[in-house]
Amino acid sequence: MFEVTESGVERRHAAAFAELGLRERTDLQRLLRDQIEVIDEELLVISEEFSHWEDARRRIDLLAIDRESHLVVIELKRTEDGGHMDLQAVRYAAMVSSMTFDDVADAFQAFLARAYPSQAADARAQLSSFLGLEEEDLQISEDVRIVLVSADFGREITTAVLWLNRFEGMDIRCVRLVPYSVGEKVLLDVQQIVPLREAVDYQVRLRRKAQERERTRIDGRDFTRFHVVVDGTELPDENKRNAIRVMVEQLIAKGCSAEAISGILGPRKFRGADGELTDVEEMVGPLKLASPEFRFDPERWYLDRPFHQDGRTWVVSKMWGRDTEETLEALSTAFPKAGVGFRSANGD
Repeated sequence: MFEVTESGVERRHAAAFAELGLRERTDLQRLLRDQIEVIDEELLVISEEFSHWEDARRRIDLLAIDRESHLVVIELKRTEDGGHMDLQAVRYAAMVSSMTFDDVADAFQAFLARAYPSQAADARAQLSSFLGLEEEDLQISEDVRIVLVSADFGREITTAVLWLNRFEGMDIRCVRLVPYSVGEKVLLDVQQIVPLREAVDYQVRLRRKAQERERTRIDGRDFTRFHVVVDGTELPDENKRNAIRVMVEQLIAKGCSAEAISGILGPRKFRGADGELTDVEEMVGPLKLASPEFRFDPERWYLDRPFHQDGRTWVVSKMWGRDTEETLEALSTAFPKAGVGFRSANGD
């Protein structure tokens, strides 16, 4: 790392966590627990020091879930070689692979009560909102991801991880945290080194498609993804809830009536309130009053992505089930001149 100063460029040498007084559990683990987006923005931490099995001495540093319903075992080390964390994490992944959604919800509720006692939180509602699924569709994948976080990794670990990732269902990532001391500040260089981020998206897409086909075959759940197509140009593929949001976004951008869209989706899924509201907390009251006959849970709506039209504010729901394709078709058909359509992405 180099720092640009008035006199030129000065090299900053990496420090050691121990030298900086940063401990593994009370510092690194706590910081990542509260801000897991440092290593992955698509994770939700559901437990810390998880040990719901007979051998209570074995504890998962952090247990998370991703948006595809995979549990994610996160193991932390502040050492320079990672120790034997790869083998330890594989054992933990096997232990949690049989967890049901009820098990996950119970663990998450206990974690919320312990880590954030002042915040009243409904674990099931948060999981439902995070995963973008109705409660009847909430299931946990048997495939468990692993994220190893360390100051560095020895060749034994990186070689083992690269080899294990060749097998179907395996997803192990190595994230390196390198601390730097610059004046009174401590900076962290965060890099995913295995697999390289440039390659991981392609690998994940291939693995995801295989998993979707297998899940659909086994339990009938619908994991279809969709491309929204605007004037013949395909937008990136999205899951069900985001596909609906993008479709509505594109229709409104084309000048289609939000009121007419509401007539198709209904107030359970697309709701408007008077005024051009931008503050999330400011929106909740008016949106609840707009259709008081229907329950309104703010976490289940895209309040951070509102639409404004003719002095009104509109928001779309995150909760979409097996009728997603029919809804996309209804929206596309209702506004043929807009040039906004869609197609399934699962055959890509």
